[in-house]
Amino acid sequence: MNPRRTAIVQTLASICVVQLASALAKSWFATAGPMTMVFLRQFTAGIILVLWTRPNPRGHSRRDWAVLAGYTASILTMNCAFYLACARLPVGLAVTIEFLGPLAVAVLKGRPRDLVWAGLAGLGVALLGWSPGPLTVAGVGFALLAAVGWGCYIWINPAVGRRWRGAEAVTYSSLVGAVIFVGPALALRADALVRPEVWAAGAVIGLLSSVVPYSLELQALRHLEQGVFAILMSIEPAVAALAGLLVLGENLHPLDIAAIAAVVTASAGITWTARRRSPGRASPAG
Repeated sequence: MNPRRTAIVQTLASICVVQLASALAKSWFATAGPMTMVFLRQFTAGIILVLWTRPNPRGHSRRDWAVLAGYTASILTMNCAFYLACARLPVGLAVTIEFLGPLAVAVLKGRPRDLVWAGLAGLGVALLGWSPGPLTVAGVGFALLAAVGWGCYIWINPAVGRRWRGAEAVTYSSLVGAVIFVGPALALRADALVRPEVWAAGAVIGLLSSVVPYSLELQALRHLEQGVFAILMSIEPAVAALAGLLVLGENLHPLDIAAIAAVVTASAGITWTARRRSPGRASPAG
């Protein structure tokens, strides 16, 4: 297999691994609660990444640390709000709403004609409103907050890439997240943190959510154009819905499926038009 095809396979594998991790995490919500799983995800990723990257905090300016703080706030907001949304919505619907974040960034950075794609995404959201599926106000609210976090993450990521090398930013944000979320995890479900199986599940989810996909994407982006990578990532809502079905038995109403299809098409479409305007190769996030 040539390097480009290998990169495509690695990108698709990363998408599948991330969404499998989300479904697996939700399967433990009844036992441990979403905040416990958020903490364990950040803790596991932080420890592994520290050993892998050996980050050096010296030699950075105040501006570097300010950018890192913004990056950390965005990624932790995204992860925490997404898990809280998944506790109230099917995983596929939570990811679909969360995807409005990167779509909004793409529209703001694009041209007026891209409003057509934004309208298609809006139609998808409207279909969710008409669906008799299990939508809740709190679930949608947390998914929208995750979308805001994702959009901010995309916006600040180029500055992070210029000021921090490799996975340093991901490492620091994971460690900070572990410190921040340990309090809520203990307050809400301290009983879960004394169970070895919960720690084992958290370790697996941390690996699948952060470490494994980062490694796959790091390799893929060496041989894959930015536009192609982004188009492939557009299928995440559909993969999330499939993971929810296979792991959790979450059946979706036909209107939900139509909504997911609309958002996936809008994301792929706006990425395709951006790719035609400015083709190029991406750099790994973080």
